[in-house]
This record gives sequence, structure tokens and C-alpha cells, in this order.
Amino acid sequence: MSRPSTAGRRRSRFLVAFLLVALVVAGGLSYLASSAPDGLDTVTLHGCEVTETPAGEQLDGTCVAQHATDHPLGSGPLADYTVGGGAGSVGIAGIVGVLVTVLLAGGLFRLLRRRRGPSD
Repeated sequence: MSRPSTAGRRRSRFLVAFLLVALVVAGGLSYLASSAPDGLDTVTLHGCEVTETPAGEQLDGTCVAQHATDHPLGSGPLADYTVGGGAGSVGIAGIVGVLVTVLLAGGLFRLLRRRRGPSD
């Protein structure tokens, strides 16, 4: 059995290091993200008053957000950057997002590489 080339080992170490950094950033730094509305949310609420009701938020006034509807996937497993709506699961959602992205991209790259063939 032949040993992997130096370039192959270097590439593998780089990819593992990249994955670890991505996981640390997604899992750790996501707790530092602001939960305050971003600029777009703020602008769409100009002219409205937000009232909390037992059924949720109610908008009174005239603003763009009056016509907004919930996204069809708004109750999905990673909605609001959490897992299952849990308040302390922001980091877990980030890690899941990184892993899913890496798996999908890796699978796509392997599929494309096989399709081209080893001689290309």
C-alpha cells in the first residue's frame, strides 16, 4: 500500500484545520451575535407600533411589515438560528449548518470529480 503524497497530506491537514476553525467560529462565536433586529427589520417597522399579544406580535400603524407573512419554513428544525427553538442552541445550529454545508459541498465535488475522470 502506498503512502499519500506530501501534497495530499498537506491538503488533508489544511482541510481538517479549516473545518475545525469553521466549527469553532460557528459554535462559539455565534453566542456573541446580536439578537437585536438588523437594519432591514428596523426599516420595515418604521411607522408601526409592535404590541405583544397572547397570539404573538401585532403591528399597528402603517409600515411595510404590515404585509409580511411568516416563511413556510419558519417552524423548521433550524428556524431563528436555533435547534428546535431552544434559546441556548444557537451554537449547535451553527455547527449543524457547517457540517451540512461541508457534507453537501464535499459530495458535490466528489461527484463532479468522478464524472470528469482521473485523467482530466
